[in-house]
Amino acid sequence: MRCAIISDIHANLTAFQAVLQDIEARGGFERIWCLGDIVGYGPDPKECIELLRHYDHICVAGNHDWGAIGKIDVDDFNPEAAAACRWTGQQLDQQDVDYLTNLPLVTSEGDFTLTHGSPREPIWEYLVSTHVAKFSFNYFQTRFCLVGHSHVPLVFELLAPEGECLLHEFPIDVPLTLDGNRMIINPGGVGQPRDSDPRASYAIYDSDHGVIWHHRVTYDIASTQQRMREYGLPYGLAARLSHGW
Repeated sequence: MRCAIISDIHANLTAFQAVLQDIEARGGFERIWCLGDIVGYGPDPKECIELLRHYDHICVAGNHDWGAIGKIDVDDFNPEAAAACRWTGQQLDQQDVDYLTNLPLVTSEGDFTLTHGSPREPIWEYLVSTHVAKFSFNYFQTRFCLVGHSHVPLVFELLAPEGECLLHEFPIDVPLTLDGNRMIINPGGVGQPRDSDPRASYAIYDSDHGVIWHHRVTYDIASTQQRMREYGLPYGLAARLSHGW
């Protein structure tokens, strides 16, 4: 089976569509595993929810998903993110709200645990250091954990039996073999990358071969930025898309 692993779409329909088209060109997929933050920041929240729900998928809740529907206080967000979150909430109908409300914080699929931030703190914690990641391995029982939230593609590996935690870049177009040590894997952000590469980032899990592939795809950033300006979303949120940060 082939699963598309995506995270942090952030209401960027153009990027989401480009990712889906790129996956189809690479052989397609049977299911989507989404790691949260379907909405927030971008101009197309309703459309992104509808497109995701068109496919067989599982999805966990992200902080922006919950912020948009009032499940967490957006005053804890930075001002631009909070403004976008409030705008997002005004675009959603009851069906969208019900869908986001019922997203789990953590779910599992075979050898994988799926969550947004970390298995220890699914909504808020960023996994960007080996110190934090090492503790996180104690909070899930499967061999692997998939996370988003940081918008940065990376891999944490827990060495056995010594317990040392290593941080690796997630190489592009090179298979990551899933054997031996436990790993926490972040596929990067679809709609708002933050690793200085503006291309949309995603991964494909190929269960038949026991590998995960990381891919990047260009999309029409200017189109997304234009819609953000038309809707009065904060300028900084649009500008950062050009720089991947």
